[in-house]
Amino acid sequence: MERRILQVVVALLCLVPLSAGAAGVVLGPGFVFPNLTATADPAPFADLDSHFRYLSGIFLGVGLLFVSTVPTIERSTGRFRLAAALVVVGGLARALSLAQTGAPSAPHLAGLGLELVVTPLLVLWQARVAAKR
Repeated sequence: MERRILQVVVALLCLVPLSAGAAGVVLGPGFVFPNLTATADPAPFADLDSHFRYLSGIFLGVGLLFVSTVPTIERSTGRFRLAAALVVVGGLARALSLAQTGAPSAPHLAGLGLELVVTPLLVLWQARVAAKR
């Protein structure tokens, strides 16, 4: 039963990187900043757009990596920990931004909580489920 609950929780949480990653890939920075457009000098905007979509693709990939662990979550420890490590490193980068530039909007603060609190707790939970098999 615990395995099934973990699978459901992870599957539901995968909706965050899958939806945000896909939206970022399709919409670019306009996903977060709807009024952002190319200025008189389009080169910086093109660079920002390119980088934002690249990072969104990575975010989408992390979501897919997590999804791939769901069916056999008790045997997918290595993949699960790799995906979690990527999320935690991203959270540490977000925490650096918080320290250097101040608090972002509420959705980004929620992301920080998911990255630095929820994800490590999921790793511990997955390890517990894996140890029971």
